[in-house]
Amino acid sequence: MALKTSELNAKLFGKTNKRRVATPQEAQTAVKDKAQTIELAVAGENTVQFELVRIPAAKVVTDTTVFAENAREQSFLNEHALSDVLVTLKERGQQYPAVGRRTEDGKIEVLDGSRRRMSCILAGQDFLVYVGDGINTNHAKFLSDVANAHKPLSLYEKGKEMQAKLESGEAEDQKALAKMFQCSEALVSGALKAAALPLELLQAYPNVGDLGRPTIVKLHKQFSSLSADHKQNLLDKCRTSEGYLWQRSNAQGVARLTKEVTESLESWIEELAPAKPANKVEKVDLVKGRASYSRKGSNLALNLKKVDDALMEEILAFVESKMH
Repeated sequence: MALKTSELNAKLFGKTNKRRVATPQEAQTAVKDKAQTIELAVAGENTVQFELVRIPAAKVVTDTTVFAENAREQSFLNEHALSDVLVTLKERGQQYPAVGRRTEDGKIEVLDGSRRRMSCILAGQDFLVYVGDGINTNHAKFLSDVANAHKPLSLYEKGKEMQAKLESGEAEDQKALAKMFQCSEALVSGALKAAALPLELLQAYPNVGDLGRPTIVKLHKQFSSLSADHKQNLLDKCRTSEGYLWQRSNAQGVARLTKEVTESLESWIEELAPAKPANKVEKVDLVKGRASYSRKGSNLALNLKKVDDALMEEILAFVESKMH
């Protein structure tokens, strides 16, 4: 079940300084009140002390980074994909601090809160983050994965996770992936197709998270039909010096932007690899109103009307004798 950010924080933070919290609700209140120091039991094992740090808006980009193994594709985070966070951020500021660890070079690596981080960058707001020391990579991955539960990943991001499971041998096929990720095999297939698409192609859209399986499957089929040169030509069109395709559109709203991007991509693909015209099968009248036939390759289709049982038997017997 997907968790809201508030519920997630309540589950992650088991204790806060000097408050002796006993329930998730108390933990949630402590986090929302931005207690200066908290204790976090990571993966139910090591208890780590975290200190609340405020990063000035002008330094969020330079002083923080995102955990490399975070499943969320950072290049997809724009004002459309983050609209739900940006609204509350602009109205009430950052409601819940992110969680991170300090790296050897002194930067803060964000484990939970990459969407909040980018929202602060876009909105020009200070960034609040609880920072801990001595968090190993396994525990960092745990925090990052649990944090992503409250906002569903896009098909591309899910597909990347699934592809990694196949490559590591943790899952042997799509059926095993469906069981592991508790979803249908159709969704697994769609996610893997999404992961096979180039980032440049998906970045043409305002919010990749809005792209459903039918759109992804169709896009994958169309893109796969192109030659290597034509693929590169298409990707070059997706992003120019003027920005991504969605940024060059005058359409208003994510739905209209998405529709316009899809139409543009389909138009370009059609120009690069025109669909082969289907061979039209001509119908020939043999006896007007009674018998006609059509031929395609070595196949012959005969259409007869007003045929009684006796005539049918004769015709079938004749066909049988000729086809032996």
